[in-house]
Amino acid sequence: MDITIVGAGYVGLVSGACFAELGHKVMCIDNNEKKIEMLEKGIIPFYEPGLEELVKANKREQRLLFSTQIKDGVDHGLIIFIAVDTPSKTSGEADLSFVEEVSRQIAEHMKEYRLIVEKSTVPVQTGEWVMKTIRESVSPGVQFDVASNPEFLREGTAIDDFLSPDRVVLGVTSEKAATLLVSLYEPLNAPLLITDIRSAELIKHSANAYLAMKISFINSIANICDIVGADVHKVARGIGLDKRIGMHFLQAGAGYGGSCFPKDVSAFINISDQLGYDFQILKAVQKVNSHQQKVVVEKLRHGLGELKGKTVAVLGLAFKPNTDDLRNAPSLTIIKHLRNEGALVKACDPVALERAKELLKGIEFFSDPYEAARGADALIVVTDWSEFKHLDFARLKEVMKRPLIVDGRNIYDAARMRALGFNYTGIGRQ
Repeated sequence: MDITIVGAGYVGLVSGACFAELGHKVMCIDNNEKKIEMLEKGIIPFYEPGLEELVKANKREQRLLFSTQIKDGVDHGLIIFIAVDTPSKTSGEADLSFVEEVSRQIAEHMKEYRLIVEKSTVPVQTGEWVMKTIRESVSPGVQFDVASNPEFLREGTAIDDFLSPDRVVLGVTSEKAATLLVSLYEPLNAPLLITDIRSAELIKHSANAYLAMKISFINSIANICDIVGADVHKVARGIGLDKRIGMHFLQAGAGYGGSCFPKDVSAFINISDQLGYDFQILKAVQKVNSHQQKVVVEKLRHGLGELKGKTVAVLGLAFKPNTDDLRNAPSLTIIKHLRNEGALVKACDPVALERAKELLKGIEFFSDPYEAARGADALIVVTDWSEFKHLDFARLKEVMKRPLIVDGRNIYDAARMRALGFNYTGIGRQ
């Protein structure tokens, strides 16, 4: 099948490469000429394990094409996915201006039937708005359908998530649209959930909101564990073994970040307010997560006292391992607090340093964790990269000025670290 994806960002490029891997002929459209030039050369503009190889292989087989022209994509694809950014406005509302502009341009170039599919995460009722936008600009007599097909890709494991999904959600308004999308996804042998468009849009926001809620919940429990002297690892296991709850997303730490959870929680709160519903649970989730980075700094302050003039090594800048994504990363907030209190910061990350240098000024960057820790009064673990889980702790202790570790992801065994002579504190593990 011929497919077009408008937006060669994270979701668009991963989806395009995976559709091509399934044998479809895919054209990815993006108005960023530099990005398209890079992709034509096989250079991926962000880090995602396995994606570079997938793009190069399918480009070589001519199943994956790139262009900067919407017209090329409309002419090419029977199914056109919209996968452009929907960033948050200052109000928390999702900015749908890119979706609107792309919808209008698609309509202006359509000469025959096309199925236009929302792939970007959008608020409920966006489908009707996209339909209205296209109807206003499309030539008389040209037929089209609009559908919603939310993505559930996790950065770091996106290719596997696409090719082996838990489920595929298809929000449609016609039998023709349903038939096309079922045919497209059938080779994955995944559960296909066919719904109306509004339900599909709500499924995406609801899923991310629920997962964010689990993270804020266990972080709140961790803070209580610190107060009473309990172990959040044991508490999380005790409740997670209940099949109704499950262990996933019950890892206490420095809070969630990235491009999805913060944006989607804000957007869901905003659209709920517009609909006249006060989504109090989500507002609390947002508040707890915002506070969690302060908890990490408070633990550091408890171990060092005044932070002014102290050197702090920060291990991990990306919001999660196996990505270079710094959007809403907890590290940025933690480093801001440290800098505001006069601390000297030395930061280390396996892949996110170049992006970090564009955002963070006045700190030192290292690819080697031991060099980052050299002469440090304390070390904070912010991202649970596997590289940080298996350090030479004797060497680490030797290069540090003081053996103080604040483990913001609970990746180390507390008893072992204390036995090795470290002043160690985790989250909820006093």
